[in-house]
Amino acid sequence: MAYLNEAQHRTVSDAVGAAEANTSGEIVTVLADRSDGYSDVVLAWSAAAAFTAMSLFAALPRPFLDLYDALWGGWDHDWTTGELASMTILLGLIAFVLAWAAQQYDPLRFALVPGPVKTARCHEQAIKHFKVGAERRTHGRTGVLIYLSMREHRAEIVADRPIAEKVAPEVWGEAMGDMLAEIKRGLIAEGMAAGVRDVGFVLAQHFPSGEDDENELPDRLIEV
Repeated sequence: MAYLNEAQHRTVSDAVGAAEANTSGEIVTVLADRSDGYSDVVLAWSAAAAFTAMSLFAALPRPFLDLYDALWGGWDHDWTTGELASMTILLGLIAFVLAWAAQQYDPLRFALVPGPVKTARCHEQAIKHFKVGAERRTHGRTGVLIYLSMREHRAEIVADRPIAEKVAPEVWGEAMGDMLAEIKRGLIAEGMAAGVRDVGFVLAQHFPSGEDDENELPDRLIEV
């Protein structure tokens, strides 16, 4: 799913180019639709629904049995142990399938994912992108990744070790704040550009540009 058009991509790329003009650091931007499919969370909720349905039947079997008899002829009959076990399993399967199907609707799926899980998965994905696209790929190991995941409403800034040793994590908080303020207004490209400018300002203080600087990483926004 593409979130930005060509002009908006250019807005972010131009911001990267301008920021890198004053620093030997390299900034990589990644815009992702989601950081994970959360299939494990879907299965967990589906299993919980199945267990709940079976537990309710075990605690209050009569309403379920009366409904079954009413739907199938209206005649009461004595339920055997095997029939009760089969009914329990059937209810569990129905609940599992319904819960799994409901969670194929993305807004519901992501609403059911706990916040800490979203944060952890976004961080993991940002690290993966950083290792592939920026880590140790510059002469002075001065790469920084700005990662934005739309479905989770999460953002990450990951830096090479030489930068992390000089810049405290809370310093990136201002860049995150400026970026998210624009994104919450629906201005994704402008938000990422604001984050890029703030990151570039920090990098320029600790890693100013030199005469032999080269543009070692692409300025373009990577949308995945």
